[in-house]
Amino acid sequence: MRRRALLAGGAWAGGAWAGGAWAGAGLALPARAQTAAAPTATAPRLVCVGGALTEIVYRLGAAAQLVGTDTTSLYPEAAQRTPKVGYQRQLSAEGLLSLRPDVLLTTDEAGPPTVIEQLRAAGVRVISTTTSHDLAEVQRKIDAAGQATRREAEAAALQQQLLADWQRSRQALPRLAGPAPRLLFVLAHGNAPQVAGAGTGAEAMLRLAGGRNALQGFNGYRAMTAEAVVAAAPDLVLSTRQAVQAAGGEAAFWQLPGLSLTPAFAARRLQAPDALWLLGFGPRLPQAVTELAQWIAGTPAARA
Repeated sequence: MRRRALLAGGAWAGGAWAGGAWAGAGLALPARAQTAAAPTATAPRLVCVGGALTEIVYRLGAAAQLVGTDTTSLYPEAAQRTPKVGYQRQLSAEGLLSLRPDVLLTTDEAGPPTVIEQLRAAGVRVISTTTSHDLAEVQRKIDAAGQATRREAEAAALQQQLLADWQRSRQALPRLAGPAPRLLFVLAHGNAPQVAGAGTGAEAMLRLAGGRNALQGFNGYRAMTAEAVVAAAPDLVLSTRQAVQAAGGEAAFWQLPGLSLTPAFAARRLQAPDALWLLGFGPRLPQAVTELAQWIAGTPAARA
């Protein structure tokens, strides 16, 4: 399982810890972004696969062009009411073509590849971006969405806003008095729990916010074991709201292998925002990094 498996849950409903951080995840889109553009004869009919890309389409004021989205496209709330084409890795050519799209806007995480090729063969223009778990990924998504919707000017304006937000985020990052706290990211959306290693969006977020992964020496995700978790001794545990809900609540979540024997459990230091907010690498990335950094900086390890 990888980052894409994290993004199929609902919209932001608050963190899993008391204290008020992560409130930025509930910020409403600007009124301009929420207003759907009037359909025109030249506006391409668009299927968007990828929650962050769909969010960007709304930001560009091009919601009226959407004829379908995937199951990760849940923000803003209006995106939940769009026709769904299924999970981004399990697309169906027949279902997509039934919506008569001119353009499929997606990332390199979409598939299977045979379906993408079938769409191209049927005359659908496929615009795909690459994932890299950084600001450049967000910039590529904005450019691609501007191209797909023919709203390049709006995309350029959003790029400027993103860079301004990113600069403010960099300036607002708190200075850590001690060593970077050790964080453990847990993926547990109903299947066997897993933990994040190198090359994942979760680890990238930890680094961007000034933390360090408590687990080293492997790439991607691997099965969560009590021995590895106890040995890692994380100061903080990061997960998603969807994972905590799937576990049956915060108390049940702490009973996952080894967690109850960690410093993080002793202090009940758990954060669990919405998966798309945390790992979507969309236009809200600067705000997500800032608030994650503030949470990290508030730990005893960071203040030492």
